[in-house]
Amino acid sequence: MTTQTTPAAKDLSTPQTAPARKDPQTGRAPRTTAVSGGASGADQPAPDRGRTSIADVVVVKVAGIAAREIPGVHDMGGGLSRTIGAVRDRVPGGRANVGRGVKVEVGERQTAVDLDLVVEYGVSVMDVARDVRENVIDAVERITGLEVVEVNITVNDVHLPDEDESENSSSGTRVE
Repeated sequence: MTTQTTPAAKDLSTPQTAPARKDPQTGRAPRTTAVSGGASGADQPAPDRGRTSIADVVVVKVAGIAAREIPGVHDMGGGLSRTIGAVRDRVPGGRANVGRGVKVEVGERQTAVDLDLVVEYGVSVMDVARDVRENVIDAVERITGLEVVEVNITVNDVHLPDEDESENSSSGTRVE
């Protein structure tokens, strides 16, 4: 939470971005958006003293976790990002990237989310997409307070059951 004291005459209708540390994954400063502008002064109620800013990465992580909670979602991201993610997951000390396959646009009061999914074979793609959309909207609005105007879903692949067997058998020996 970023707290800032401003003169009462200053216009708070436009988002203001505070200087921030660089994101270790992207090397760029994270983008933040003001969600609420506050007024200064002891005569104001406590919730109105200061402002709250939400970084884009917060919405990315919330949406990514919410999408992965739905049964039928095997993975997220395009082919290359999944391959890089698999390598990262195998590196000691590496951690899973919950934001893989998630892109967001965050405004002052609203956000839009784009998701790339890999679904399990045999599940209804339309049902999974509907459930993911509902869960992402609920989680983002509940946690961030931003209104979700749209959740666009692209299904990039279908995970077949025999793909797990071929991945496991390729790492073992060929003979006993």
